[in-house]
Amino acid sequence: MTPRAKTIQIFLPAGDPRGIRIAEITTRIVQVIEVPRSLMAEFLAMPESTQVALYFLVGETEDGSDDTVYVGQTGDLRARLGAHNKEKDFWQRALVLISRTNSLTQTHALFLEWYCLQAIRAAGRFRDENGNKGSRPFTPAPLEADCLEIFETGQALIATLGFPLFDAVAGPAAIAAAPEMFYCQRRGADGRGYYTADGFVVLKDSCGPLENTASQGGVQAERLRAPLIASGLLKVDGKQLRFTRDHLFRTPSGAASVLLGRSANGWIEWMTKDRQTLESLKREKVTA
Repeated sequence: MTPRAKTIQIFLPAGDPRGIRIAEITTRIVQVIEVPRSLMAEFLAMPESTQVALYFLVGETEDGSDDTVYVGQTGDLRARLGAHNKEKDFWQRALVLISRTNSLTQTHALFLEWYCLQAIRAAGRFRDENGNKGSRPFTPAPLEADCLEIFETGQALIATLGFPLFDAVAGPAAIAAAPEMFYCQRRGADGRGYYTADGFVVLKDSCGPLENTASQGGVQAERLRAPLIASGLLKVDGKQLRFTRDHLFRTPSGAASVLLGRSANGWIEWMTKDRQTLESLKREKVTA
């Protein structure tokens, strides 16, 4: 289904675009409030923090290799976020979903917590910190219908704020926007991927040499590969490293370097089947 056009309003309570931001679709009652961890006290003083809410704690590792999220729901947002602020280290920002009419109930929140967690795991873009699969809560059909509409709105708002929790890195939308498949087939590597609006996606089962080159470039590649191996994204397969799932890199060069085990210019290394480079198709076209 083709997405419909939407008007999204983002309000800055303190006038700071990097501070607390409140996003809403102007014709709907759902709001998502983005709260930097450093401003948690200011948010907990706002009246919105007294509502039943669904929330997401999001963060990334120091090297940027792994985006993480924790999904929760509560009827006592001030106590719950205060506890998370004291006890959980990994997150930098909280995304809080509430109703402008204060009509979100605990039943809504329980179903949405479960549903969002399944959607995040299916997308595979963020690693969740929840630690269990959970079970589907009983939800009357009318409330479940409400929840699915709330989810649709929340998904759009959260992605607009810069957190595509529910969007697969190589999902239909990304592939439709990037129809060319690119290949990297040098030095024992056999990689496939797409260039998307978010970066370069290397597809599952792409593989490269296990050993890094004996150079400064190899040392840099080893540094990039190490956290991906530790997380299970890269698996040793004989004399190769193999991708166990689709993975989004912020740059084509980062993707090529991890695949090849050396410093690499991804704009040149990634090519179509007829040997056109990513550089010639994307950057040179823009320059021309």
